Amino acid sequence: MTTLDAPARLGTAGFDDAALQQKAKDHLWMHFARQSTMEEHGVPIITRGEGHHVFDAQGRKYFDGLSGLFVVNAGHGRRRLAEVAAKQAEELAFFPIWSYAHPAAIELADRLADYAPGDLNRVFFSTGGGEAVETAFKLAKYYWKLRGIPTKHKVISRSVAYHGTPQGALAITGIPAMKQMFEPITPGGFRVPNTNFYRAAEMGGPTDDLEAFGLWAADRIEEMILFEGPETVAAVFLEPIQNSGGCFPPPPGYFQRVREICDKYDVLMVSDEVIAAFGRIGHMFACDAYGYVPDMITCAKAMTSGYSPIGATIVSEKIYEPFKTGTTSFYHGYTFGGHPVSAAVALENLDIFEEERLNERVRENSPLFRAELEKLLDIPIVGDVRGDGYFFGIELVKDKSTRETFDDDESERLLRGFLSKALFDAGLYCRADDRGDPVIQLAPPLTIGPAEFREIEQILRGVLTEAANRL
Repeated sequence: MTTLDAPARLGTAGFDDAALQQKAKDHLWMHFARQSTMEEHGVPIITRGEGHHVFDAQGRKYFDGLSGLFVVNAGHGRRRLAEVAAKQAEELAFFPIWSYAHPAAIELADRLADYAPGDLNRVFFSTGGGEAVETAFKLAKYYWKLRGIPTKHKVISRSVAYHGTPQGALAITGIPAMKQMFEPITPGGFRVPNTNFYRAAEMGGPTDDLEAFGLWAADRIEEMILFEGPETVAAVFLEPIQNSGGCFPPPPGYFQRVREICDKYDVLMVSDEVIAAFGRIGHMFACDAYGYVPDMITCAKAMTSGYSPIGATIVSEKIYEPFKTGTTSFYHGYTFGGHPVSAAVALENLDIFEEERLNERVRENSPLFRAELEKLLDIPIVGDVRGDGYFFGIELVKDKSTRETFDDDESERLLRGFLSKALFDAGLYCRADDRGDPVIQLAPPLTIGPAEFREIEQILRGVLTEAANRL
């Protein structure tokens, strides 16, 4: 039980910030966070969202430059999404899709299949992105067993890539520091170079030709398949734009070459679009933006713009075929997968995307967003600006001419010691990340435009200039 020594003052937003801070310290275990920071300094408490802004318990206003966590693509405070959730909860608050079905899940599966490319027509629902990846991993292994090749159980992903934290998905995640404390990890995960062209020289790839670098990176997948043995490799998991490490877009031809390699060696290709789907790159599914058709798509986050949790694994007819007849079942599922309220909210959210042409908006405005961010390249510590759609990373360097990065202690002081708090205090919520080299990541709601791009650039310029002067 929590006991407060004295009543706390109400903040300007009407919330008792001191009381909430004490309760958080007493009971809340945050995700991917240092509890010591909350114990010592407290934690920002966000109480409300409106459009592309959020507000804290003291009433202070912040630009949401990360859409919550690559989630609130349609923006905060959409009354119609809240209303459809309430309406669905009144009609049918919950029923599982374990041997039964309900209209919302059926309609959403039909709609996702319409959006998906090729023959990706079968939708397996979960409640989030990690579960969607876990589903794809288990399904890939099971599929090859049903095909009579039980030795195909290994999976390939890219260096520093994040694919979730469930025990299976963690084997696919390519960040060693996130895995060591949970070893032994599910076996069978292997890593290949990512598509960070800015660091091509360090990886041993071509440095003067982006397309050649992309083909080089794709060929490392073939090299790994051959090294492990094609008869042992079940699938390759790739994000259209790799998030972790700092927003790595695919070079021209990269995914086409990967598709060729997967087809050549009978390996499944999984497009992990937990972040990239639903408008982040200007398409419902980012594989359409880059011209490839995978065997599976994993997605979540912006399917409901975060108004209710949901995830999905969308599967090709080839993979579904062994389950169509006979007694074969996929013994896997989640209590809240395809939840009626979440599915109803997703359908309404996708209506908003179409009515407001959010995908088209992203495609039209992305070059303007990039141009604003590239103005920051005149700051000494800004080494690279990269990304696509409404998803960009700004890599920070110690020496721009040599591309020397910061060591661990310097990165700690720069990112956690200064930048994260300074950006937030300046009114911008975004991510200062060091899973790889130090990078600031931006993924704002899809509803913003040129005026907001300029606002973001001005906030970043002030804080990054101060950071450079401190260094």
